[in-house]
Amino acid sequence: MTDRNDTISREKFITELMRYKKGSVSRRHFLGVTGLGLATSVLGSALPGLRGAAWAQSGIGDRVVLASWPNYHDPANFEAFKAATGAAVDMSVFGSNEEMLAKLQAGGSGWDVFVPTNYTISTYVSENLIEPLDLTKIPNYDLASFDPRFAEPGTVDGVVYAVSRNWGTTGYAVNTAQTGGKKLTSWKEFWDITMAEFSGRTMVHDYQLTTIGNALKYFGYSFNSVDPKELADAEKLLLDVKPHLFAISSDYQPSMRSGDAWMTMCWTGDGKQLHNDIPEIEYVLGSEGGELWSDFLAIPKGAPHLDAAYALINFLLDPAVNVKEVLFHGYPVADKRVDALLPPEILNDPIMYPAAELLSPLEFGAAVTLTDPGRAELMARFKSA
Repeated sequence: MTDRNDTISREKFITELMRYKKGSVSRRHFLGVTGLGLATSVLGSALPGLRGAAWAQSGIGDRVVLASWPNYHDPANFEAFKAATGAAVDMSVFGSNEEMLAKLQAGGSGWDVFVPTNYTISTYVSENLIEPLDLTKIPNYDLASFDPRFAEPGTVDGVVYAVSRNWGTTGYAVNTAQTGGKKLTSWKEFWDITMAEFSGRTMVHDYQLTTIGNALKYFGYSFNSVDPKELADAEKLLLDVKPHLFAISSDYQPSMRSGDAWMTMCWTGDGKQLHNDIPEIEYVLGSEGGELWSDFLAIPKGAPHLDAAYALINFLLDPAVNVKEVLFHGYPVADKRVDALLPPEILNDPIMYPAAELLSPLEFGAAVTLTDPGRAELMARFKSA
């Protein structure tokens, strides 16, 4: 085992992290070889101002509750946070922004930090479900370091309610070993092959924004449409497809890894993780367009562990910590301080950073889609059919 006093290079850390993710080495080996504190120190060496670990607070309690998405955080970072602060991170996983909104509207979520998507934040503000942030308690947040396209939705009427976590796209993952060598490039192909060669092998999100939005793209409509006629066309397609689906779920990695599913709607990081481990699984952005999104860190009203919430947000925004998140989950971030720490093969990865011609047709989700009754009722009918 490597002596913990030895210097570990960034390349060595990345190699060991990939081995640990793939199950090639044990957790004990990973922690022993890298050393969580040492790894953070090495990755943070380019930012001496962060070497003091401003997030290493004490007296914040023994737990913090985070509501987030599947496969979205490096567990080793949570262990480092607990070691530094004494607060364990309890995570609740959700599959859609509608599910998150309903939970907060019902009250008593118990969450301290949650991860909303760009188009939802104005609704949380209007319904008084989200705390305005005291940025003096988040010294690792430097607005000037963030790409405004992905950071600005966190500010509503001049007040910052959420800080940028990362961004990505919504496409689909397909096991090319099952396509006979055919390369898929469009949402039309996604839906058509589901009703033919891939019958019983396709998954769609349990999430109306993307499932309905990508059905709308079949007809060339806007991803965000709430037009009744256009939604009717999307509904007919979804009802035609329903008998051919393997499952409706936003947690699709297990089925893709087992081979039970051959294709699924997919977010950037999941596409990256699947492709890394199973190279024949490719990530496709439909040529017709689709979704470009950004996710945020925010605090719900009534968070029971407020000091711990601020400490966790500040910790996750430390570039030395955030770079380990990126290497784990495969989503790009909007923070140029983090980009400066990433190896070239990550910054040049076409899944994480698609070509401009693939990005240009994509749309950010629109706030109206979150609460539009037409889309909500359509999704309910589709799921119950």
